[in-house]
Amino acid sequence: MPGRDEILSLIPHQGTMCLLDEVVEWDDTRLLCRTRSHARADNPLRDADGLRAVHLCEYGAQAMAVHGGLLASKDGGRARPGLLVSLRGVKLHAGRVDALGDALEVEAEQLMAAEDSWQYGFRIHHQGQLLAEGRAAVMMLPQHTDSNREDGHG
Repeated sequence: MPGRDEILSLIPHQGTMCLLDEVVEWDDTRLLCRTRSHARADNPLRDADGLRAVHLCEYGAQAMAVHGGLLASKDGGRARPGLLVSLRGVKLHAGRVDALGDALEVEAEQLMAAEDSWQYGFRIHHQGQLLAEGRAAVMMLPQHTDSNREDGHG
């Protein structure tokens, strides 16, 4: 299963901003990752008070991006870059998460995939306890080719 190096090759987030450590399992509609980045002092989402559960939405969004990247690479391509455009139905079942020992499990499930957008549900667990859940939508950025260059010379 893909480890951190492959995850880094699939998503735009690099360095400490890549929050996921490993893919545990995945298929065409679902991905399960594990990470300990929530407990790291250098987590870029952490502030003086620690890491709040609301930041787990970013963990879910990164799992979506990893899943999209794995699907695209399975077909010999790369996923188009996208922008997170909405979060819905988010429920947080914890306050802070930085003091939790052991790994978090981050699950993303594809609910809809169109040519220009994805919708996923996400859930983050710690030792079997649900910490956060919700749905997220991503709009794909347009693919740039020489024929649609901004300078009109393509």
